[in-house]
Amino acid sequence: MTHDNTIRRRLGSVVVPLLILVASSQGTAAQDIGDVEAGRRLAETWCSNCHVVSPGQQRGTSNGAPTFTAIAAMKSTTLLALRAFLQTPHDRMPDLHMSRNEIDDVATYILSLRR
Repeated sequence: MTHDNTIRRRLGSVVVPLLILVASSQGTAAQDIGDVEAGRRLAETWCSNCHVVSPGQQRGTSNGAPTFTAIAAMKSTTLLALRAFLQTPHDRMPDLHMSRNEIDDVATYILSLRR
């Protein structure tokens, strides 16, 4: 076995378990990042005009805007995906200029709606 192969095997024996650990803890870690109640308040203030942001809200004003519960239910919805989405301007969404903490709060609130 060559020196390069030995290094790759040793790295693999450390890196792979580490990646598995990080991936498996992502769901619970996301809940510890932001403040669910602050996120709910922000969503009710900034997002409820277009989205249904809470189970008790009857409807948003924008046709086609997904509910936060539907967003939370998508397998692709992760803390990282929500952060990226909320930091990127979109044609149908206003640029809210949210701080990183506010983004984390709203993302954590959305993830809290996952059943």
